[in-house]
Amino acid sequence: MKEVDEHKFNSTDRTSGRATSLITAHPAVAQTSEHVDLLDGLLKTWSIGIYVGESPLRLLPAPGIENPVLTQSNVSDVPVSFVADPFMIRADDAWYMFFEAKNALTRKGEIGMAMSQNAFDWSYCQIVLAEPFHLSYPYVFEYAGDYYMIPETLQANHIRLYRAASFPFEWIHCADLIDGTFADSSVFRFDDRWWMFACSSPFAHDVLRLFFADSLPGPWSEHPHSPLIRDNPRIARPAGRVVVFNDRVIRYAQDCYPRYGTQVRAFEISELTPTSYQERESEGSPVLRPGSDWNGQGMHHIDPQLNPDGKWIACVDGRFSPAVN
Repeated sequence: MKEVDEHKFNSTDRTSGRATSLITAHPAVAQTSEHVDLLDGLLKTWSIGIYVGESPLRLLPAPGIENPVLTQSNVSDVPVSFVADPFMIRADDAWYMFFEAKNALTRKGEIGMAMSQNAFDWSYCQIVLAEPFHLSYPYVFEYAGDYYMIPETLQANHIRLYRAASFPFEWIHCADLIDGTFADSSVFRFDDRWWMFACSSPFAHDVLRLFFADSLPGPWSEHPHSPLIRDNPRIARPAGRVVVFNDRVIRYAQDCYPRYGTQVRAFEISELTPTSYQERESEGSPVLRPGSDWNGQGMHHIDPQLNPDGKWIACVDGRFSPAVN
């Protein structure tokens, strides 16, 4: 595999790889989209773990705990087939984790929430957000004393912003930020502006776009070099929180080759203005790789958080797929 060393986005990056389906069903079964969705829910089990490390680019399973720390069996108020896409936030001396919980009856994602005092031992609370359409990737953040969430809402044809009416249990839709169908929108603040990565090919996972705004509600403008990436499922789709620290900006990308959610790569952005963009793949990338147990079939998400002691803790997810006979 040829490594991607640097991108100067007046051109596009291409590979011959394409994401493929995780599950190949027997021809007698895989006849309708409903059958495919059912197999996806039954045979693909995502769960959530905790990693720690000295850097957001070097994280390992936390010692002294048993991953995964949250599975579909922890969700007690609705039947779910998996949990994935975790984001954490610390508030009032406690940790709150928001994640996709795939409702096994409606086959739509809903947003679940768990709490912890130490970020290692988690207690599930409840579903905190559900809509008539699929929800996932609950990118939660605090700004100016309020708590916000931008979940994936591609079936609504908008990138939607939610605000906590009563954190962490009640959320209200307060704005539509960008029109269109986007996956895994990832917002961050840098150099007195708001920026957002989003994947505009949510089933091919191979196009990355960049937007910016002076204020969170907008108006949002697309960057002149966007799309930053085309036709490359290895580095396009966002894979978690964009990390900004010490004037560094790191974005994570799902490597969706040879299949969706194989591993997570990291890229350090070296230039970011309303008219320019440059990045290079970080040393040590991929930063998350499949393991041998609960994450044996892939990893596709990371949310690193800097602790007061200077060390990092992250919630991640992993996939285990039972063999199909």
